[in-house]
Amino acid sequence: MPGGILTRTRTPVVAGWFTADEEGTGFRLLGTRCSACSAVFFPREDSFCRNPACTGGELAPVPLSPRGRVWSYTDGRYRPPAPYVSDPGAEWKPYVLLAVELEAERMVVLGQAAPGVELADLTVGMEVEVVPGVLNEDAGTTWTTWHWQPTGAR
Repeated sequence: MPGGILTRTRTPVVAGWFTADEEGTGFRLLGTRCSACSAVFFPREDSFCRNPACTGGELAPVPLSPRGRVWSYTDGRYRPPAPYVSDPGAEWKPYVLLAVELEAERMVVLGQAAPGVELADLTVGMEVEVVPGVLNEDAGTTWTTWHWQPTGAR
């Protein structure tokens, strides 16, 4: 450790679900698209097309739309299960969970709001964008994820 500074490895909490762009420029969720029916899946699907009307095709990685509209939202007032990490001895702070509709993909994707975004800041239909986030940090690792951040556009 040069100068006594602890260096943490940045590791996605789930590999392959989003880009690893730490600056946020070009950060995207990653899904898959079926070559036969054009259905898009997130979380990504690497084995078979989940569309029951499709006979199946090759599944190719595809970046999802970086912006969507709030479909629904709520606050989480419980300690979530793994992979979320929380100290059972620490005071619990609620978090905001959003369901965001991606129009081009015709799907709804869940995720936490960016730090500082409160329930009062949100409305159904408002535009949000996906941004890099941190789920947890331990001695050697910063566990990365995605968050939804309001864009200011309506």
